[in-house]
Amino acid sequence: MSNKEIAAAFQLLAALLELHGDNPFKVRSYRNGAGALKKIDRPLAEMSREELEAIPGVGKAISTKTIELVQTGQIRRLEEQKAKTPPGIQEMLMIRGIGPKKVLTLWKELGIESPVELLYACNENRLIEATGFGLKTQQDIRQKIEYYLQSQDKHLWARVEPVAEAFEQLLRETLPGRRIAWVGEYARKCPIVNLLEVLIEGEVTADDLQLGNGFEMTAGEDHISCRFQESYTIRIYWATADHFDARQFVLTGDARFVEAVLQKADLAPPFSAEEIFARAGLPYVIPEMRESAEPFAMELPAADDIVELKDIRGILHNHSTYSDGLHSLREMAEYVRDQGYAYFGISDHSRTAVYANGLSPERVYEQFAEIDALNAELAPFRIFKGIESDILSDGSLDYEDDLLSQFDFVVASVHSVLKMDQERATRRLITAIEHPCTDILGHPTGRLLLAREGYPIDHKQVIDACAEHNVAIELNANPLRLDMDYSWIPYAMEKGVMWAINPDAHSRESIHNVRFGVLTARKGGLVTTLCLNALDRGDFGRWLANRRA
Repeated sequence: MSNKEIAAAFQLLAALLELHGDNPFKVRSYRNGAGALKKIDRPLAEMSREELEAIPGVGKAISTKTIELVQTGQIRRLEEQKAKTPPGIQEMLMIRGIGPKKVLTLWKELGIESPVELLYACNENRLIEATGFGLKTQQDIRQKIEYYLQSQDKHLWARVEPVAEAFEQLLRETLPGRRIAWVGEYARKCPIVNLLEVLIEGEVTADDLQLGNGFEMTAGEDHISCRFQESYTIRIYWATADHFDARQFVLTGDARFVEAVLQKADLAPPFSAEEIFARAGLPYVIPEMRESAEPFAMELPAADDIVELKDIRGILHNHSTYSDGLHSLREMAEYVRDQGYAYFGISDHSRTAVYANGLSPERVYEQFAEIDALNAELAPFRIFKGIESDILSDGSLDYEDDLLSQFDFVVASVHSVLKMDQERATRRLITAIEHPCTDILGHPTGRLLLAREGYPIDHKQVIDACAEHNVAIELNANPLRLDMDYSWIPYAMEKGVMWAINPDAHSRESIHNVRFGVLTARKGGLVTTLCLNALDRGDFGRWLANRRA
């Protein structure tokens, strides 16, 4: 059982207890405990009772229930609460932005017991009749419900990867010696994967797939579908040895992309991907970019010029215990150095982010002093002094200009007042971009994949402003964000805008999120020369110096 699943169980327990009017101190305890467990990098299932109890915010009761959950698959107290709560109510509690108090009102006053019933009630304007609800709240809830329902049976690529690896291992044990290749959305590294698809050499029948108990097999005309680990649908295709490469090409690309290439190539299988691109008179298009026919409308970068993980020289946009990170500045810096990177950019939260222990000016100078000492000790590795400065509602940056100018770099990000119309949201970002201290525009739309749509902005205006003021755009590599979306990379490259692939790391291990950012950047064809943290230490320092000249 993963840490995320364990934390989610306590989050649900807290929500159900609050829903049923239990002791608010107990509710808060379970909710805080869920947050504490979620931050732990080490697998909770491998920890002893004493180690669990030692986690701040956990204690004896939660550690006991954690062990109960790991050993039995359930928590008795949680099962008791679930037994007296309709399944649809439990589902509503899991929707971001609709808390227990609202759910209780909807349930008891309006008799709504499922997300679909809630959507219907919104469409019928029934929510405005409930205590504490109004037209604006109803509209907000309707958007959340619609987004939630659209997101069912969809998975983040980063979460799917270990599932795909486990299934592939099963296939290789069951069908030794056969070629196996992932195709479809997973092969294209799509940020959200709806369906896992795999191609096997040689004909396959359900009888061949001795995968063990718990697999629901369904045979189609040219494939077999199965459910894996209850939540994942996997479609299995097959092809003869001489047609394997051609079948892999056809199944990997989006249908529009494949059709566009085949029309140009006029080549019957067998063929390899390289052969069909050559026959079509097209440069080789990496699998990540085979989403639509759009690549053919622009000048495609050479495959060797597109950024790879090995090109990343430094790790920018990171947090430490100075704000809301899990590890100290020294721990973060030494870990980054030990992974082979040449530099590290710390960017803890600014003063306005009270919820994240944002830095007062006094604490900024305290951090500066520690960075100076560490740089002297760790040279030639270098820590760059950065800050994630909140973009305030009018577009101004947190802190006065004389303090902002003392940072080596500033990541300007929006974290509050997210409900603006497109014109105001765009103007807000452009005002921040125009500030002479802004070096990187952080996660520009604030989206959370499968949880929250980004706020509306005019992407072209924002990118144009970045080009004019030589501000880099962040591709936030947290798998939940991947923001700004890769589809805007080609336009930004036309304008000469640099991109920073940043992990937004809040712990040592989460610096490795940069890998997911690189995979996503490749979907947009980002070339290494326009990747800010692919610059070596000296060139990155000179880029910053030139901006301040």
